[in-house]
Amino acid sequence: MSHPKIEADNTMDLTTTVAIDEENSVARVALAGALNTDTAPAFELRLQDVLNRGYQLTVLDMKDLDYISSAGLRVIFKAAKQTKNDGRKLAAANRKPHIDKVFDILKALPDMAVFANEQELDDYLDSMQRKLRDE
Repeated sequence: MSHPKIEADNTMDLTTTVAIDEENSVARVALAGALNTDTAPAFELRLQDVLNRGYQLTVLDMKDLDYISSAGLRVIFKAAKQTKNDGRKLAAANRKPHIDKVFDILKALPDMAVFANEQELDDYLDSMQRKLRDE
């Protein structure tokens, strides 16, 4: 069995580690910290680099992701659409309960704009994640 190749990238509040399993055409991108307005642009470039390599499955491992904002969600949904259009898959694994709740809320509201602006959405996501973490 081949050992995965591992690459790490540290951005201010977000660390991403990429492990590649060439044999099974799988890239695992582990996220640690906060995926927010400050960290989303660098994460998008990092994720795009991984996606451009053409692996059949890219897994976003969120076990150490503590927070996600609308900017982070946009990056993930854009990547999901891209991989689907290319006939590949993007998966999110090991989501903490408060991160999972964000995805559940957005699944329930697929095409509905319920927030006046991004700040209102981020304020809502922030308060909801903080509340669930403190439970």
